[in-house]
Amino acid sequence: MKCTYIFRMAVLAPLVLLLSFPSAGAVPRKNVLWIYLEDVSGWFSCYGETLIKTPHIDALAAGGIRLDRFYTPAGVCSATRSAIVTGMMQTSIGAHHHRSGRANFRGQDLGPGFDDIRLPKGVKTLPDIFRAAGYWTFNEGGKDDYNFKHDTGEMYDFIPKGKGGLVPASLVAGDCWKGRKKGQPFFGQVQLKGGKLGRNAKKVIDRSKVNVPPYYPDTTLVREEIAHHYDCLLKTDEQVGKIVAALKRDGLYKDTVIFMFSDHGYKLHRHKQYLYEGGIHMPGTVSGPGIPAGKVRKDLVSGIDVSAASLAVAGIPVPEKMEGRNFLAKDYQPREYLIAARDRCDYTYERIRAVVTPRFKYLRNYLADRPFMNPSYKDPWPVSREMRRLMAEGKMNKTQLIFFGDKKPAEELYDLANDPHEINNLANKPEFKADLERHREILSGWISASGDKGQETESDAGLLATMKRWGEKCVNPEYDRVRDAYRKWKASRPAQQPKPAPRKKGGGAGKKQKATRG
Repeated sequence: MKCTYIFRMAVLAPLVLLLSFPSAGAVPRKNVLWIYLEDVSGWFSCYGETLIKTPHIDALAAGGIRLDRFYTPAGVCSATRSAIVTGMMQTSIGAHHHRSGRANFRGQDLGPGFDDIRLPKGVKTLPDIFRAAGYWTFNEGGKDDYNFKHDTGEMYDFIPKGKGGLVPASLVAGDCWKGRKKGQPFFGQVQLKGGKLGRNAKKVIDRSKVNVPPYYPDTTLVREEIAHHYDCLLKTDEQVGKIVAALKRDGLYKDTVIFMFSDHGYKLHRHKQYLYEGGIHMPGTVSGPGIPAGKVRKDLVSGIDVSAASLAVAGIPVPEKMEGRNFLAKDYQPREYLIAARDRCDYTYERIRAVVTPRFKYLRNYLADRPFMNPSYKDPWPVSREMRRLMAEGKMNKTQLIFFGDKKPAEELYDLANDPHEINNLANKPEFKADLERHREILSGWISASGDKGQETESDAGLLATMKRWGEKCVNPEYDRVRDAYRKWKASRPAQQPKPAPRKKGGGAGKKQKATRG
């Protein structure tokens, strides 16, 4: 198999070079653009939402394919982004723990004790593959968030500086593709803040009009979080419109295939970081030359499939080792199932695997000895404190306590066709025993075939690096192995001096600092 692969690549390499730039009179190679939405649940009008209108996103869906069963490989950004940019499950390449494999974290030098994660031999990122094929590559917004060693300077020809990603300013100005050679196609990623827009999303939605899912208590704070996300989606739709307008202005739209998708669901509990529908069942569209207009796909598509399809529409061979599938191929056979995985997120230790089939979702909770509401970075939020108070006061109903209670089941099985909120666990129902066993077998076979690296606890180096970032917030027992090493490291550090209070200008009050959202 290995010799065959080497021979195949040796034959294909000259072909890739020949295709890198069009000859005189040749049809231009297609550009590929990813519109990457952060923390965005798919509450768009093209998906049936009635509370808001999203005309620009709707236009992309109408002009191409709307994916109704698009699932991301994880419910958190770095694991999902690591998987999608390689077309490999994060669990296959060791990138499954959120923000792992980093020597520095938000300016903090972690020293030599970190898990130096390298991509397996034969696995390359999409920008690297496109660049090797003669494409110009760029990343507007600058976010990569990959959990493995990489060089952004080698991956991207252009990364705008100082734009912040709140508005795709460089792309809208046309700066992202100005440096190309004549006739050179591009592969670009534009990152939109989406659900992280914060104060940049104008308050529009009437909080009393939003629909509160049955698994949340109907409170003012919960309604505020949901309505704020709608506000973010309105701003996101406006930004998508500006991107499309810039492509049309510069004569690039007709030659550009646009993939628009989200990395995971919005920030509220049970969505972001988890594997319920709100965390991984995301919006996805594909439009552009060669893509049939007005088509709706109901089959299962994984985030890792975006990579294979992106290479295919550009005429670049899909690496044999890539796990993603070209779902745009004429002879494509729909997936019988797909997998998503939850592992450590920030300092919170979890291990959950999901199997999604056309009708069901199966969830395996490996750490059933702890509740879903494990200590996490969301704990200081007012809405989190409110939920814990309601739990303690016995003011949550049976449906709400499925997630917010003090325990969780080892297995969950949901009939997605009839129970989209995933409230009725069928795992213990005798009439669904055969379905449960079938999904167990799928997961077991996938773990064995893919070599799921998340079946083992993180390395000591990785655990220690996490403790250096988060300190005593790391309360889960997985950290016990490295607590002594962490305390020795902490004791060796210079004492932190308190920061001086900001000086007031002109005798008046200092400028108020904007709050940041995680």
